[in-house]
Amino acid sequence: MITVHDLHKAYGAKNVLRAVDTQFPSRRLTSLIGPNGAGKTTLLMMIARLMEPTRGEIRLDGQRVSDIPIGAYARRVATLRQSPDFNLRLTVDELVAFGRFPYSRGALTQEDQQAIDAALAFLSLEPLRHAYLDELSGGQRQMAFLAMAIAQQTDYLLLDEPLNNLDIKHAVQIMGALRRLCDEQGRTVILVVHDINFAANYSDHIVAMKNGAVHCTGSVAEVVTQPRMQELYGLDFAISHDERGYLCNYFNPSRALK
Repeated sequence: MITVHDLHKAYGAKNVLRAVDTQFPSRRLTSLIGPNGAGKTTLLMMIARLMEPTRGEIRLDGQRVSDIPIGAYARRVATLRQSPDFNLRLTVDELVAFGRFPYSRGALTQEDQQAIDAALAFLSLEPLRHAYLDELSGGQRQMAFLAMAIAQQTDYLLLDEPLNNLDIKHAVQIMGALRRLCDEQGRTVILVVHDINFAANYSDHIVAMKNGAVHCTGSVAEVVTQPRMQELYGLDFAISHDERGYLCNYFNPSRALK
């Protein structure tokens, strides 16, 4: 479990995060939701140790992350940043191999190769393993980057807007793969996502943020309610639920909320 206590982040007089207290349950998929500027990515990047908090602490399975050597942390927590970009001409296979760097430092072992093969197989990317990234569609490229993170074989996986600029089919494939990582491999997945329908239908747990603070948190049933979504986004919501899941309709609102 990852827990966050009294977390603050400020740039001069501007507070980006303020007094954030929350937790991310193990072996579950947690979505960070909320409007732009809420602090979602800042929180995720501090958990990833790519950004330092101004105040407060983050614990991983009860241990302060600041006490964990960075190399050891990389073997426990993998991070996929928003719109990752490599300027090198790489094949999918070569990209996924980067996920093994915390273990092999570039000198791939048989165990590394097995992890690479397993990640490609998990996402059904074997036919593309020798293709170059610049030859792939945006969705295929995002799947390749996800395979790199999966090959890192960490218990925790952090993703910043992995559905950004994807079509519906590839977004469903990504979310389905993340759901399977939790259900089949017992991994903990935390992602920033803007589409509330994806969050509602694939998550176990939701942390909703607004204005640099936690607005509400809990299960999908607890968080994805008409009053909470309207207050969070300032939009009129109609939320329905049946055997296929949740549908959050915020189109053609009857009134604008302020």
